[in-house]
Amino acid sequence: MNFSENELFGAALIGFDMIDGPFLKWKKEYNNTKVGVNLDDFAMNFYLAFRGGNQGSKKPRAILYDKFYIVAFPQDLELCCLFMKPHGIDENIKQLNQIASRIIIEMDNEKLEDTESEDSDVDIVEEIMRLIPNLLNDTKMTTPELRRYFKLSNSQIWKIMSELENSQKIKRAGKKGRSVYWSAC
Repeated sequence: MNFSENELFGAALIGFDMIDGPFLKWKKEYNNTKVGVNLDDFAMNFYLAFRGGNQGSKKPRAILYDKFYIVAFPQDLELCCLFMKPHGIDENIKQLNQIASRIIIEMDNEKLEDTESEDSDVDIVEEIMRLIPNLLNDTKMTTPELRRYFKLSNSQIWKIMSELENSQKIKRAGKKGRSVYWSAC
């Protein structure tokens, strides 16, 4: 962040009372520029924004608004806020907006690709479940043969075979060693 002293147009010290909470102790304006906010009304908001949360939580050092930004420095329970008028921030915001738009598009495309791959996996499994009973019509095949035929993992083929067996589209036709023979119903 490039800083120029003429960006400073106001300062305020927000104190904290254990009973009443945050309050504006004092404020000072420089260069006859109005801050644009009623500091008495916003003292609690600024205090909570910079000091809120637990001991270990992340706290901001500066907050950028449309017409100004605030940099805060805590000391004990008090908070010194410097009100700054940024120069050239509009161009930086436009560039950041373009970057954010690109990131949003990239993330949407990745999400879309993930959804498409999930959908295509479901379609493939449905197609395999349709083909296996046709393939086993008038023949017997073992689970390892079917697994290699469709290039599936052991757990994937057993899941498909269990579903087909439960829906009574295929049946067990014998066993050789640890391999199960399957045939169409």
